[in-house]
Amino acid sequence: MSQDRIGEYLQQFAATRQQMMDQLRKTIVGQTVVIEQILAGIFTRGHCLLIGVPGLAKTLLVSSLSEIMELSFKRIQFTPDLMPTDITGTMILDESSGRREFRFVAGPIFANILLADEINRTPPKTQAALLQAMAEREVTVGQETHKLPEPFFVIATQNPIEQEGTYPLPEAQLDRFMFTVRVDYPSLEEEKKILQTTTRSGEKEKLEKILSNKAIMNLQKLVLSVPVGEYVLDYVARLVRATRPGTPDAPDFATKWLDFGAGPRAGQNLVKAGQAFAAMDGRYSVSIDDIRRAAEPVLRHRIGVNFQAQAEGKKAEDIITKLLEVIPEPQLDRYSKVGKR
Repeated sequence: MSQDRIGEYLQQFAATRQQMMDQLRKTIVGQTVVIEQILAGIFTRGHCLLIGVPGLAKTLLVSSLSEIMELSFKRIQFTPDLMPTDITGTMILDESSGRREFRFVAGPIFANILLADEINRTPPKTQAALLQAMAEREVTVGQETHKLPEPFFVIATQNPIEQEGTYPLPEAQLDRFMFTVRVDYPSLEEEKKILQTTTRSGEKEKLEKILSNKAIMNLQKLVLSVPVGEYVLDYVARLVRATRPGTPDAPDFATKWLDFGAGPRAGQNLVKAGQAFAAMDGRYSVSIDDIRRAAEPVLRHRIGVNFQAQAEGKKAEDIITKLLEVIPEPQLDRYSKVGKR
């Protein structure tokens, strides 16, 4: 495909993204950064973990996204007594045909968008039921393996303030999420608008379908065709390696405040997120600013803040911000040409 043709498709992509934002504005007030990060996850086949206190329209946002795309949507409320088979499905003994035989009954995970609500409220055994689905896009029940529909995304929510009766997600499962997305409180003007639009009678706004199932998969291919310069890859590698305490690439403050750093999957997701942000803006190449824009949601759940950092009031976001300040941008004149992935 020629560069001009890809450029034309990217301009159409930017227009489509704006149409999606316009539709979501009918039901969602503010949260522009949150929406962009979720869209970046969708267009790179990534999963997202939304972290925010109750009442910030996390569930409404996800259901609205499924409305503007021709995708099936299922929601699972995670509870302490939820079993793995409640998610994946189970084998039942069927006698309706006149003979006894086992038949697979699919669980709610067989959807294009799965909302895992309050994922940290269910025990590790049930959380682990999502691992194979998120990584391999298939589930195994008994002796049979079943493919999940394409496209497939897990968008999980987590309440950051309630710790009693919760089961923190292990690092292995956190690493399956491309982004952890912070859903913050609205601004004063946004809160006033929320009050105005949700406390009066009237029919619910009807959202228009913007993208078909096939169109989404085509856009996923388009995103991965966006070129990534060698200097961008160099910057991503330096940034990820700087998070690993005790290594020659880590600055002193990283060694002081971190127990562990990000693995190679973090770099892969930074590059993919950069491609998504560039494509959604209609640009043909990934910039360092795209990587910086993706750094916090990609890295915050992949670095382990130690007790000393906590004692000094340092959070993962503070360390990432400091890393972005000290990791220099590569000099373009060092690179003779732009590499492509």
